[in-house]
Amino acid sequence: MPLARDLLHPSLEEEKKKHKKKRLVQSPNSYFMDVKCPGCYKITTVFSHAQTVVLCVGCSTVLCQPTGGKARLTEGIHLGYNFSTSSPTLVFDGSHLSMCEELSRFAFP
Repeated sequence: MPLARDLLHPSLEEEKKKHKKKRLVQSPNSYFMDVKCPGCYKITTVFSHAQTVVLCVGCSTVLCQPTGGKARLTEGIHLGYNFSTSSPTLVFDGSHLSMCEELSRFAFP
């Protein structure tokens, strides 16, 4: 009787549900983001699971607020993931964050 699922090539949905240490290739759930302030356009690097309120260095605007897990970004904030020296900039509007989380898996080998 053949297996119902492929153990060597699990689907992305299956891997995302597993604990970070029980995945086929271990990878952290956290990442660093480059956040652009809408007021003064300065870029600040923010940890995805920040436990304190992150303010802009230039104008003291609140960039993100902590929750129990991932930090919640303020509406209208531009963000990009810190892959290397150049990071793509994505516009956050509340619905695209899950797509951005998929991209964060590639930030850590």
